Amino acid sequence: MYAKMDWDKLGYDVIPTDYMYIMKSNEDGTFSNGALVPFGTIQISPHSSVLNYGQGLFEGMKASRRQDGEVQIFRPEENALRMQMGAERLLMVSPSVEQYVDAVKQVVRANKRWVPPHGKGILYVRPLLFGSGSVMGVAPAPQCTFLIYTNPASNGYKVSHLQGRTAALNLLIDDKLPRAFPGGTGGIKNISNYSPVFQVVKEAKAKGFSDVLFLDAAEHKYVEEVSTCNAFIVKGKVISTAPTLGTILPGITRKSIIQLAGDLGYQVKERKISVKELLKADEVFCTGTAVGISEVGSVTYKNKRVEFKTGADTVTQKLYDLITGIQNGLMEDKKGWVVKID
Repeated sequence: MYAKMDWDKLGYDVIPTDYMYIMKSNEDGTFSNGALVPFGTIQISPHSSVLNYGQGLFEGMKASRRQDGEVQIFRPEENALRMQMGAERLLMVSPSVEQYVDAVKQVVRANKRWVPPHGKGILYVRPLLFGSGSVMGVAPAPQCTFLIYTNPASNGYKVSHLQGRTAALNLLIDDKLPRAFPGGTGGIKNISNYSPVFQVVKEAKAKGFSDVLFLDAAEHKYVEEVSTCNAFIVKGKVISTAPTLGTILPGITRKSIIQLAGDLGYQVKERKISVKELLKADEVFCTGTAVGISEVGSVTYKNKRVEFKTGADTVTQKLYDLITGIQNGLMEDKKGWVVKID
């Protein structure tokens, strides 16, 4: 049974589903007694640490429907481990990997009718962990809340009619405003990482660009990330991406693509990539939960636009076919990455 929707017109809009999952930490710093509740607003104290000091994390996952109608999720334990890493950085208690995965399975199962038909989109899963306890001084919250909601969405930001693929991204390099700083929180999914780039991304989109590619904060010459996804370059048989040394988010899709590219015989390097080197690449692509793996058609830097190879017969296409095949159940999962929802 499916929810009543025109799945062909699915975009990236707010669509409330039936249930969400909530679990609050106990006085001893553990979590227990989580439960599914009807989707709706939540009560939170004005003194909460998340509202006053931004003590919060989020994760992004997706559930996909296979051709046989079954529903599956992709590497949920990796998201659980990343949330734990972020929680340690922000002094929050976090659910165990087992609690996290069980909660995700519960909420996807409860909202199964909102998982789009095969090939029509995905059910986006958004786990949140935030300091809900009351504080007055600048301090971590005495209680944390773990919450998961879901939202059906298209397979990417901007879907083209060609093979159901997302349209090639046209990126603008911003060499003035860094996305993250050494010693900051760029390496975790801190909720406060994103609003500081709203303005520059809005300005870029008003000029016709898809998104902004940010550079390092120290020298303003090395490629870091797009606002919400990791970036890769392809040159011959070598695929390179920036290292996760505190300013780069360790993306789950990123990690998976590195493994799959190695399986295909490509040499994968995690290293600093200069803008000069990027502009000479054969291909450029981005990875993330929302974008999946999206090819970059062009990059503009200091009013100079450079175009890259896209479409069929590209490395990006091979990797796209592999990872989406596994995520959508079209290919055998030989790595144990997929978890089926019964």
